[in-house]
Amino acid sequence: MPDTRMPTAFYVCPRDGARAEVATAAWCCPECAGPWDLDTGPRPPLAPDALSGRVNSLWRYEEALPLASPAVSLGEGRTPLVPLTDRVSAKLDFLMPTLSFKDRGAVMLAELARRLRPDQVVADSSGNAGTAVAAYCARAGLPCTVYVPEGTSPKKTGQILAHGARLETVPGGREAAAAAARAAAGRPGTFYASHVFNPYFLHGTKTYVYEIWEDLGGTLPDALAVPVGNGTLLLGAALATAELLAHGLIDRRPALLAVQAEAVSPLAAAFRAGAEDLVDDPGPAAPTLAEGIAIPRPPRARQILAAVRESGGTFLTVTEDQIRSAQKDLAARGLFVESTGVACWAAVGGGTDRSIVVPLCGAGLKTGLAP
Repeated sequence: MPDTRMPTAFYVCPRDGARAEVATAAWCCPECAGPWDLDTGPRPPLAPDALSGRVNSLWRYEEALPLASPAVSLGEGRTPLVPLTDRVSAKLDFLMPTLSFKDRGAVMLAELARRLRPDQVVADSSGNAGTAVAAYCARAGLPCTVYVPEGTSPKKTGQILAHGARLETVPGGREAAAAAARAAAGRPGTFYASHVFNPYFLHGTKTYVYEIWEDLGGTLPDALAVPVGNGTLLLGAALATAELLAHGLIDRRPALLAVQAEAVSPLAAAFRAGAEDLVDDPGPAAPTLAEGIAIPRPPRARQILAAVRESGGTFLTVTEDQIRSAQKDLAARGLFVESTGVACWAAVGGGTDRSIVVPLCGAGLKTGLAP
């Protein structure tokens, strides 16, 4: 029987400390309208010797997850880790069920929504998150509407429609799609499956690091390079490394190398200015091949900047030419990855004296080869 129990965790606002029950909370903090974090209370440590024989998906790390006994799993997680050079390895998250790493968080949102039993699920996306939410809502039998900006890859919108979701194309950029979804999220009976505002998504993405830790025999590399737009994979990585350190399963935290496209790099600019938050209004996103991380005003900017600094990491930016070259280089190595997903290889592939893992986040079939 699928688990229908609601979790005992609470939403908590990282800015003002406001708390709310998961079953009844609004999609954002009512005091500051910011995103929630999740207070799960004390969690038991993960016992490495207990992993043998467990399900071969991200759900094997059950002690670390805020939900258990899922009914909506598609076998997500446990993607391969393969070497690219002597020092750099790639995590092939484009081999997930919907061909992107967003499945890690989407399965958590869909499982939570299944237990909340809303009349409607809404999401906003530049493509991959919307596809993942649509797929897992289909698995859960939940009606879903996905808001995307105009110009979203037809291959991604085709995936969304194939899963039976309703598609709403919004004039303007990524932020316009988010605004439309948030307006819909205020309607009664609606669950906002936000990969930015809902912290269950981050607790799904953190399994990326748990898998690396397991595959490397209980260790982590010197650094984790992560593409950053809204920062969901980076913040998940920060959660995981903090948990592993707290439970004595690693003796140091790897540096987080946050990668942005030079064309849209508000977080990199704030980091270099020594700021705790975005320093200027960046205006609308400029065109970039890395459309999935072209976020001019990430709602979790303060958390992202703090996480990178606490890890001893830094921000790196890549040009459009570097993105093109990296995509072609990976394809020549047998790995066809979408242009957003090659950003980290573009940033660190030229050589390093540190051990680094880069994520290859989305399949090249989603967008094709960059022009």
